[in-house]
Amino acid sequence: MANSTSSKKKAQESYIDRDISWMYFNRRILQEATRQNVPLLERLSFLGIYSNNLDEFFRVRMATLSRIAECEDKTLRKEKEHAQKLIKRINKLNNTYAKEYEEAIADVTQRLRDEHIFLLNENELDEQQQKYVRLFFRQKLSGFVSPVWITAAKQLTDETDESIYLGVKMNAEGKKSSDYALIELPVSVSGRFVRLPDREENKYLMYVDDVIRYCLPFIFGGLGYTHFEAYSFKFTKDAEMEMGNDLRNGMLQKISKGVKSRRKGDALRVIYDQNMPRDLQKRIMNLLNLDKLDTVLAGGRYHNHKDLMAFPDCGRDDLKYPAWKPIVRPEVNSSQESLLRLVQSGDRFIHVPYHSFDYYIRLLQEAAIHKEVKSIKTTLYRLAKDSKVVKALIGAARNGKKVTVVIELLARFDEASNINWSKKMQDAGIHVIFGVENLKVHSKITHIGMKNGSDIACISTGNFHEGNARVYTDYMLMTAAKNVVRDVNSVFTFIEKPYIPVTFKELLVSPNEMKKKFIRLINNEIKNKQQGKPAYIKVKINHITEPEMVKKLYEASENGVKIDLLVRGNCSLVTGIPGKSDNIRICGIIDRYLEHSRIYIFANGGEKKCFIGSADWMPRNLDNRIEVVTPVYDEKIKEDLERVIDYGLRDTMQGRLVDGTGENRPWTTEDGAIFRSQEELYKYYKEQQAADA
Repeated sequence: MANSTSSKKKAQESYIDRDISWMYFNRRILQEATRQNVPLLERLSFLGIYSNNLDEFFRVRMATLSRIAECEDKTLRKEKEHAQKLIKRINKLNNTYAKEYEEAIADVTQRLRDEHIFLLNENELDEQQQKYVRLFFRQKLSGFVSPVWITAAKQLTDETDESIYLGVKMNAEGKKSSDYALIELPVSVSGRFVRLPDREENKYLMYVDDVIRYCLPFIFGGLGYTHFEAYSFKFTKDAEMEMGNDLRNGMLQKISKGVKSRRKGDALRVIYDQNMPRDLQKRIMNLLNLDKLDTVLAGGRYHNHKDLMAFPDCGRDDLKYPAWKPIVRPEVNSSQESLLRLVQSGDRFIHVPYHSFDYYIRLLQEAAIHKEVKSIKTTLYRLAKDSKVVKALIGAARNGKKVTVVIELLARFDEASNINWSKKMQDAGIHVIFGVENLKVHSKITHIGMKNGSDIACISTGNFHEGNARVYTDYMLMTAAKNVVRDVNSVFTFIEKPYIPVTFKELLVSPNEMKKKFIRLINNEIKNKQQGKPAYIKVKINHITEPEMVKKLYEASENGVKIDLLVRGNCSLVTGIPGKSDNIRICGIIDRYLEHSRIYIFANGGEKKCFIGSADWMPRNLDNRIEVVTPVYDEKIKEDLERVIDYGLRDTMQGRLVDGTGENRPWTTEDGAIFRSQEELYKYYKEQQAADA
């Protein structure tokens, strides 16, 4: 129960800004890294995920806020003031979380030592290890280390913000003044961590930062320097203006014209070693051209902790989560079963990573060679490095099938990869469509056209991406239901010819009428509650920030509709506001898999309605993207969807209370049972596999 002070605070604030709620979410990841019952190497991975998330947040969201805050257009005064307040709040939270992060790093490093895994710095090497490091540097790194004198350096933002840098201060015997240089660490060559020779059960590693520190006398050899100091720093650049997500029409253009001082690529966050001398620090900051709203944070000795996601396991599988092998449906391994015919005979589903993504791959591969298949259409948002999906589509095109691929060139940070794949597909004869102007295509759909008219559709909550399918929890429906399949085909017509009016009988499609239909479903629950009929809402989703949806959920709660939400990321709702959100419970789960599926369930007066799809309840998804949500009619699949949500709502091990405070307290249930939803789901699916065998 919230105390009176927190209740009063909640009453004053019933909408949490998406960027503040994102900070709360990322803190949940950090908290997972501090838990002693999480395997040690997994804790390191969570620390890496936290750091990587924060980098992307600053590149995009903080960049957008900074542009708004610095805009000189007087008509945007309110937006400017709001952005300035947000930046200050975010920086305050960031400073608090940074201290927690450094404590977590120190604790994990000590735990590694307890497990005989030693991260040595340049001053801890014995003679044999020193010899090894010198040899390693000469053979592997020396040609990739190019110091730049600070006096000769231009603005540092001409460099990449993916890197870590050393600021080096050097002194020569009898010389009072110091010289200063910058070194970009050659992480792309060596990796961030260098393995030293093992000794019995002891494993030894070094940050490449410390390898370079040790080798400074060799790097600057012959120049007469006798004393070296080196301190790491990193910076994050303005990556882009986030287009059309929460900016009113015309505002984007005004900001672009009104900002004098900021350009794409300017630094907006700097983290540096807190022990860096003031004279060196001043020279580096001058090169970064910061302003008063930018984030400057004194941290520890090492930065770019995203590299912890690739920390060497040193052969210690016992320090990681036990492997959960994806469950392969029997028909996938059968040479007799036609997956196309199975889907035509009844709806199928896979829930990755619990189930193997091979079901979808096999379906595409069969379609590529099946004589009755005439066409394949699909949307691709992100692609695996060596994509089996694309290979199957290329095979289909070479076999004379008409293959159409909608590929989103604006998938953030995957733009170059998508362009490369597009060229390969075009060369193979695939008709490639590059999305729709001003609308990002985020839907995850496939249509397989048959000569006999018994077409098939696949609708997924996540990307058709083998790599993601090993880490992200996503749900895919495979169906031959004629109205659904016809609507899926109509989505491709809308993408290819957006000027032609298209109506959808079954699917919820944005930006057409998805939001209206979701609001209609919520209104129906309110009406049913007032009439004494069964009324509830259960949703599993990534983000809820769309103001109208938030308002409508509050209205449903005020009318007594019970609302249970599993929200992984941004959440603008505040629970526990007397008379407003008493009937809303929100749980956020951080575990070994990234919770990514979107499931929507409505009681509908006792005749339950279930949906899955690609859309979160954010302005960008409902108003500015092409998203697809499909109804699910198969009773067994509906049962499974409800099971997924109910298991999540029982999760007392990994669940956290999302209430708008950012405290992320553990989720509790009335019976006090210990329950871990991902583990229990995997057990359930294993039992089902055994029963079906």
